Amino acid sequence: MAIRRRSIKDTRGEAALFRVRAMVGFALILIGLGTLVARYQYLQVQRHDEFALRSENNRVKPRAIPPARGLIFDRSGVLLADNVPAFRLEVVPEQVKDLPAMLAAVREVIPLDDGDIDAFKKQLKQNRRFDSVPLKLHLTEDDIARFAINRWRFPGLDVVPYLTRRYPYGPLFAHVVGYVSRIDADDMNRLDPDRYKGTSHVGRSGLERSYEDMLHGEPGYELVEVNADGRVQRVLETHAPTPGKNLYLSIDIRVQKAANDAFQGRPGSSVAIDPRNGQVLAMVSVPSYDPNLFVNGISKADYTGYMNAEDKPLLNRALKSAYPPGSTVKPFLALGGLELGVRRPEDTVLSTGEFCIPGQQRCYRDDTRGGDGTVNMVRAIEKSTNTYFYRLALDMGIDRLASWMGSLGFGKKTGIDLLGESEGILPSREWKATRSKFPWFQGETIIAGIGQGYWNVTALQLAHATATFAGHGTPYAPRLVMATSAVKEHPVPLPNPPTGPSLIQKPHDWDVVNQGMEAVITGGTAKGQFTGFPYVVAGKSGTAERFSRRSNEYDTNKNLAYLATRHRAWFIAYTPVEAPRIAVVAMLESGAWGASDAGPIVRKVMEAWLASTGGPVPPRTTPEGGPAPSSSAPEVPEDTPVLSPADMSVMPAVPADSSSSATPDDGGNP
Repeated sequence: MAIRRRSIKDTRGEAALFRVRAMVGFALILIGLGTLVARYQYLQVQRHDEFALRSENNRVKPRAIPPARGLIFDRSGVLLADNVPAFRLEVVPEQVKDLPAMLAAVREVIPLDDGDIDAFKKQLKQNRRFDSVPLKLHLTEDDIARFAINRWRFPGLDVVPYLTRRYPYGPLFAHVVGYVSRIDADDMNRLDPDRYKGTSHVGRSGLERSYEDMLHGEPGYELVEVNADGRVQRVLETHAPTPGKNLYLSIDIRVQKAANDAFQGRPGSSVAIDPRNGQVLAMVSVPSYDPNLFVNGISKADYTGYMNAEDKPLLNRALKSAYPPGSTVKPFLALGGLELGVRRPEDTVLSTGEFCIPGQQRCYRDDTRGGDGTVNMVRAIEKSTNTYFYRLALDMGIDRLASWMGSLGFGKKTGIDLLGESEGILPSREWKATRSKFPWFQGETIIAGIGQGYWNVTALQLAHATATFAGHGTPYAPRLVMATSAVKEHPVPLPNPPTGPSLIQKPHDWDVVNQGMEAVITGGTAKGQFTGFPYVVAGKSGTAERFSRRSNEYDTNKNLAYLATRHRAWFIAYTPVEAPRIAVVAMLESGAWGASDAGPIVRKVMEAWLASTGGPVPPRTTPEGGPAPSSSAPEVPEDTPVLSPADMSVMPAVPADSSSSATPDDGGNP
């Protein structure tokens, strides 16, 4: 008989254990849910704003909007520098995983030269990773089309529109307006990063550089929605930039062009100034260069060509090149003699063909063999008689001579609103003492009286002095910018008050010197050069040696082509003499004679000025005293340079002229 087994299972205990386990499990579930709720509350309530902003920032990006650069006009409103639309390729570094690989791949689609890569890498170091950096400027239509096809391969890259600088008149205003070029690492170190966000160019030379703060403007920004590749989907908000101010120059394009054309490609410079206010009406340096080549990066071949050119087209001769002024300083010296009481108008000097220092045997030659006879001040200016000015310089002494000529602006910067101006050289004891162990000699004073020796002046300095004299001694700093304006506003004139009181204390002194300069035009070295001109012109020629004489060939070879290799030709003039409104200087680096070579340039400048002001245009006539055939010199040579005296052998080594190297105007990188 089978035995039946009894169950020993404790149902009550198991039930109690289950209840305990269930309670623990439920408690753990409650704790977990509570933790999740607490975390959710922390993230979604307490830190809601922070994470919402992070999320928005992953989708919305600020993007700088560079300001439109101010425009530049001539005095009549002709546009000299403007902005034209273009396209560039930009990179957002944080969107690119492998920059070297990206650059290599882009080069297969869009041509990039080493200059593009170098500029990109330099700016990349200065920018934040989320700021876009230009890689290639001024894309062509073909470039844009090729990139559009391959765009999917390049996350973080995009074609962006921008405004690029253009100079419609190219070389004509290159040395005045200058140019802009790409911002480099040195620029980033000196520029305000907030003001230049999104800006790729900066003024490099000329007015573009000296008025950079005014032309640049203030940047704006926009908030854009981007996708995962960093490409813009839509613009959410825009804060417009403030454009730069426009500049209105005092230069007249018609006068500027006439001056430039008058040189016919011969190296030299010309400056025209309004004596009434210091406004520069023309400033020309020949030859010139095309500033448009520098805007988006000049090619190595073009830059090398400019740098190696023998005639130095990058050099602003009007501003930086200083040369001996020759006889053009004689009227200023004569005025000083009158103002300082060293001479009276009626005082005479006997010109016999040479001048000997009293008590010495050393003599200095006159400009004409046999001399000009007995001359007073007016006659001496008319005939450019060296003997008269040797004597005057010796009587004034170098200290008074240097002080007086310094008051006319020689030996110092004129204060024009351009950077890089040369000071030139004004002969003085102080100047020589810093460069030589020898004392000052009387012979150095004597030749300083005819603009030779240590003298070096720029065309701008000589134009400034001529304008100061033409304005009856009232000095003004030369000014190129006469007014500025914000967008949609009328131009506001820039003040340019006199820099000091009149230098002429006795009005009759001005009349005497002016009479001599009038005589230069009517019967002196420039006779016939202004025949038919409707206004009375006063002027003075100057011819300075480029090299010292080392043989008798200078005295025997009168071929004009040969003399042009030996001389620098100057001419200064102003008109109308009753109330001068324009003063002009022209300088030819290679000119046989001042009046016959540089004089016609001055006349053409004055004719263009006359036409631009609505005056009568004078007929073209052949000057009565025009240059003789090239086989001989003019019958009466003008202000012929003289040989430095023997004691000049102890003079410190000073070049015949001083010029800056052929680098872009006002420095800066190409």
